[in-house]
Amino acid sequence: MNWRRVTICGLLAGTSLAAACGGGYVEYRVAAPPPPRVVGAAGFAPGPGYVWMDGFWDLRGRNWVWVDGRWGHPPRGRTVWVPERWERHGEHWRHVRGYWR
Repeated sequence: MNWRRVTICGLLAGTSLAAACGGGYVEYRVAAPPPPRVVGAAGFAPGPGYVWMDGFWDLRGRNWVWVDGRWGHPPRGRTVWVPERWERHGEHWRHVRGYWR
């Protein structure tokens, strides 16, 4: 058995797991909340089993930028998409990333 390969694979797996459990949010200190959501047509799913994942406002520098929604395929059966959102926490806004539940 190649111990170097096993060690590297273990480190990569542990790092990936730690990154996946990172909390799912990024906190920004901004005075103004994000603009209202943009509403548009999603069109047709590219195939069976696809789910529409809503767009969201992203903060880039000091500017709010709309990130368009997209079609995604659930990683496993019976999972639902929980959309990205902004939550107010005192005087800051917290961005909660979308995830499959």
